Amino acid sequence: MKKFTSVQDVANLQELVNEALHLKQNPYKYKHLGENKTLGLIFLNPSLRTRLSTQKAALNLGMNVMVMNLDKEGWALETQEGAIMNGNTVEHIKEAAAVMGEYCDILGIRSFPKLQNRDEDYSEQLLQQFIQYAGIPIVSLESATRHPLQSLADLVTITEQKPTGRKPKVVLTWAPHVKAIPQCVANSFAEWMGQADMELVITHPEGYDLADEFTQNATVTTNQDEALKDADFVYIKNWSSYNDYGKVLTDGEGWMMTNEKLALTNKAKVMHCLPVRRNVELSDEILDGQNSLVLQQANNRTYAAQAVLKRMLEAL
Repeated sequence: MKKFTSVQDVANLQELVNEALHLKQNPYKYKHLGENKTLGLIFLNPSLRTRLSTQKAALNLGMNVMVMNLDKEGWALETQEGAIMNGNTVEHIKEAAAVMGEYCDILGIRSFPKLQNRDEDYSEQLLQQFIQYAGIPIVSLESATRHPLQSLADLVTITEQKPTGRKPKVVLTWAPHVKAIPQCVANSFAEWMGQADMELVITHPEGYDLADEFTQNATVTTNQDEALKDADFVYIKNWSSYNDYGKVLTDGEGWMMTNEKLALTNKAKVMHCLPVRRNVELSDEILDGQNSLVLQQANNRTYAAQAVLKRMLEAL
């Protein structure tokens, strides 16, 4: 595996999930793979679970880890080809990425969209330039359009918890938020679940359709109550509008998940990628109740990252 940016980088989804579950039971079995190898984790945005879980995954594999908050600790990057750098940017990504490639064996990059220009965000320019110039395997730690490590951990969690003998029904439901949030997690979840053996339903208010490329294998409805019927898993996530890009179109009244709504489901397990705004996106009664899987998801982030890093180390 030379890069991990989306589900398209995975040859066999179930094999990767099984590998993560195997590593969960045997976290130090492959510690020899990372000996004298270095993982660089480069953050242009805040992180808790992604940073700690990926660092732990690397340590479980015997790797050295270097972490840099590039937005606070590095030079201002120029990304435009042929730029005359007589302004605020100090270092071109061509040199910055190449130098990181000299110091590290694998590089993880986290950068959020600006939610101002859809074409610019969805081009994934920064991530693609790191892939182009670093010269080493690249792991997306969340990008403008996707969060693949989160989605792999989500699929691992569902695999552990799913009913036997039938295909589970999984519902991705929009939730209210206090500000505009990117579509990354929702895009990625829809993309990964659409490739897995499950019934996927996406529900959101009018105007919050995701890009078609991510929802081809899902049923999409604006009727949340109808979507929740007989659900085995409910994934809660806010996102801003894709078509009216980056805009918040409604206050979301009536869309927050509660135990009353959960009663419509098949005693569904409730998931959220965290961080979560309590009693805005998701009620206390669910987060603190027996149906919540948010901590299990967070724990599985380590083994999802470890499965990806293991495959990259094996290919070096």
